[in-house]
Amino acid sequence: MDFIDLKTQYRALKGEIDARIQRVLDHGQYILGPEIAELEEKLAGRVGARHCISVASGTEALLIALMALDIGPGDEVVTTPFTFAATAEMIVLLGARAVFVDVEEDTANIDAGRIEAAITPKTKAIMPVSLYGQPADMDEINALAARRGIAVIEDAAQSFGALYKGRQSCALSTIGCTSFFPSKPLGCYGDGGAIFTNDAALATAMREIRVHGQSGRYQHTRIGVGGRMDSIQCAVVLAKLPRFDWEVERRIALGRRYDQLLSRLAPRARPIKVKADRTSVYAQYTLRTAERARLQEELKARGIPSAVHYPLSLHQQPAYAAHYTGQSFPVSEKLAREVISLPMSADLREPDQERIAEALAQALRLAA
Repeated sequence: MDFIDLKTQYRALKGEIDARIQRVLDHGQYILGPEIAELEEKLAGRVGARHCISVASGTEALLIALMALDIGPGDEVVTTPFTFAATAEMIVLLGARAVFVDVEEDTANIDAGRIEAAITPKTKAIMPVSLYGQPADMDEINALAARRGIAVIEDAAQSFGALYKGRQSCALSTIGCTSFFPSKPLGCYGDGGAIFTNDAALATAMREIRVHGQSGRYQHTRIGVGGRMDSIQCAVVLAKLPRFDWEVERRIALGRRYDQLLSRLAPRARPIKVKADRTSVYAQYTLRTAERARLQEELKARGIPSAVHYPLSLHQQPAYAAHYTGQSFPVSEKLAREVISLPMSADLREPDQERIAEALAQALRLAA
């Protein structure tokens, strides 16, 4: 069993994917070929944002967004410690400080009620993460940011396709950033990402930043990076787009089916909660349990893969810990000890789900 089944997806889309890649090989425009503009137009239309800028990765999307907001030394960005390192990494790389706010235990997303206390005169942005495929409390976060005159960047690397109060993730704030890493709900076959905004000036800045700050050929009007998404990777995403609505529906159905199958495990194992006013695309289907080590061992013994997203909060990671001495984020730390992610993809088979659920139930009975 695969943790994420990309092979079945490829078999379903082989003709479209192969044809799209062949088209790039035929025209030979591997950088900024016609696929880039086509993909950006389709993604912007799908999300409901005025501007989409394709970039080399989800990490690059965060970096370019921060650079467009002129965030640098002396600035602070409020974010969550319970996320992949890229979230804070890009803040620190620009010389700014990541100010952490603890998360909600039931959703693992940043606790919007705790953010205001973390804001200082140095705060330039808030960067909530839509973890595991579910948007954070964006209305509360945006309202706070508007009162304080600061920007909001949604780190939507895991949530492309999810809805928040009927609106698409990536179009919920000043800037939305997503990733097309192969394991993401909408993935390419390498690195790739996209940035979304309704602000024309920010869009222009981010387009220039991704090509070394150029406003025209060899006209470097700002500091930039080499942040373009390859034409071949855009071609793969374009081939996958027509199936994506079905995949989102399928992910949601499988997530709810997991909830039902695993309800008998409560309270010893409980899924991350999806709030009623939003959806999750289940980039990961994640449980919380104090018996994680046992469950992982039992699953592995039955040939069932699992993963931990994430085993340490960022303030506990060696690269960051010295800068957060004396700070504790107890909910994040608890989740880091408890979370376990199960196989999930649109092509996950129901019999495999049942096998996973039975293995978990058996493991917990063995532990009783």
